[in-house]
Amino acid sequence: MGRYAMRRLFLTIPLLLVISFITFVLLNLSPLDPAEAVLHARDIPQVTHELIAQTKDELGLDQPFFIRYMRWLTACLHLDFGKSYVTGKPVSSLIGPAFLNTLKLTFAASVVIIVWSLLLGVVCAMKEGTWVDKSIRGLAFFVTAMPAYWLGSLLIWYWAVKMDLLPTSGMESYRSYILPVSVISISYAGIYFRNVRSAMLNNINEDYVLYGRACGLSEMVITKHIVRNSLQVAVSIFCMAIPTILGGTVVIENVFAWPGLGSLSVKSIMGRDFPVIQAYVLILGVAFVGFNTISDLINAAMNPRLRNNMS
Repeated sequence: MGRYAMRRLFLTIPLLLVISFITFVLLNLSPLDPAEAVLHARDIPQVTHELIAQTKDELGLDQPFFIRYMRWLTACLHLDFGKSYVTGKPVSSLIGPAFLNTLKLTFAASVVIIVWSLLLGVVCAMKEGTWVDKSIRGLAFFVTAMPAYWLGSLLIWYWAVKMDLLPTSGMESYRSYILPVSVISISYAGIYFRNVRSAMLNNINEDYVLYGRACGLSEMVITKHIVRNSLQVAVSIFCMAIPTILGGTVVIENVFAWPGLGSLSVKSIMGRDFPVIQAYVLILGVAFVGFNTISDLINAAMNPRLRNNMS
């Protein structure tokens, strides 16, 4: 297992390099000159060619492309993402608190999503074709079709405005998590439980289930084996769900005024704050690669055939 883990971790290095290069290239392809964006952010009334040239020299933007990329990448390895064009503060001081706030929301929602996806997936698989299965899938199809901003606004109107039970914004207490976590969970659990259901149905038709019933095993014992063997697919789904939710909280955070990465990214895009945008994109890319690697390691630990194929 240790040898497989080292190989899998080694394979992530070139992928992370590609992600960092693409992140740097895409923002450098912007039609707006970064030096000009800095001057606009500083409220310079008249931007001249001399000021642009001076700003480029100040920020090192007049250096060759690969030198700028290597300097930026080296700094990122030390968690130094440069300074914000708008505030002048280090990007890490802006990204850090926002990332932690988004991470809290993401993990709270992920726990709810995993629990409900497993519960609904198992119930629908064991009740395949019955009214229970059809009702749950129909309701899930209906709620997942709702736009997140509309569902969030609806919940705010009912629970916060009409009933006056929950806060509409911020993260002052655990009650602030209820509405945004509910919206995220409804949006994603309705999708992921179908994957769990599909994995369960594939295992129900396996020979070991028939042999278990022929040997007189109880349905509870057989169900436990089916769920355990279905977890390999579920682990992959749920591990990739975390970075997906992490990157998909932009709408939710803006609806509920949650001080996280989503809100920060929208402000940075509107203000053309390139260093913050680069850091945001890079963090999401690293999160996807990291959780994909974790998924592979967990699956390899559960299924020795995977690590044997790798070796």
